[in-house]
Amino acid sequence: MREGVTDVRGISHIAYAFMGSKALFAALDLNLFDLMSHHPRTLQWLADSTQIAPNRLSTLLVVLQSLGLVTGEDDHFANSPATQKYLVRDSEVFVGDYYRLQIDKLIYPQFMGLTDGLRGHPLQSIRDMLANPEQAVLFSEAQHQGSIGPAVLLSRSIDLSGRRALLDVAGGSGAFSIVLCRRFTELHTTLIDFPSVVEVAAKFTADAGLGDRITLLGGDALEMVWPRGQDVVLMSYLLSAVAGSDMARLMVCGSINTSPSPVTRFQLVISSRTRVRSRPVW
Repeated sequence: MREGVTDVRGISHIAYAFMGSKALFAALDLNLFDLMSHHPRTLQWLADSTQIAPNRLSTLLVVLQSLGLVTGEDDHFANSPATQKYLVRDSEVFVGDYYRLQIDKLIYPQFMGLTDGLRGHPLQSIRDMLANPEQAVLFSEAQHQGSIGPAVLLSRSIDLSGRRALLDVAGGSGAFSIVLCRRFTELHTTLIDFPSVVEVAAKFTADAGLGDRITLLGGDALEMVWPRGQDVVLMSYLLSAVAGSDMARLMVCGSINTSPSPVTRFQLVISSRTRVRSRPVW
């Protein structure tokens, strides 16, 4: 058994961690990392470009330095390697909008009501959020950036060769369907999600040139009848967003909708009780 936190500094790290998150989100909102993407910049140049008072911007830059997101020398500031790779908008692996839009604008405010939620009085469930057209679009477009990487890892972890029909339940933007269809050329997928989310998925699947292999069905996965005869049923980021009784129902639906022919079933359970800093807690 791990000993756990041994002194107050470890507790303080947890208590103050939200400040680092908000500093990251503010820098993304201000396009600071884009401004430093090509050359180191002085504080005054950045202040003029962002229209933020130098004394305030200096405080933010010091925080970003302490987090390792920015480096500084002789009043010149530059992006760290990871910041340059993942948080600059013209990078092919840019994920800044995932943090800026989904985590900061949608998920972060939900945690303000965490105690009430634990007591059974949530401000808003993920299901309710995605039923709202405007929030669904914001959530799904941002989530697409955050889902591509895990989808690639999944595609490398399982062999779907010979599988022809995959049901992507609550498939969101279509990131997993897109990546899996690209890797397994015989695969066709059917994606189920709220109608407002499916509209976002339609854009991404069309841009990927996979509109003929990815069928989109708008509806509530907990209420609609799922298509039968699937070789694989995929539920990503779903079970943690529903109640326990609904979770059991989803698992039953997943099992009865797979084809009776021999199918390899994959159950990916990611469970870690080790203490890893900055790991998402949902």
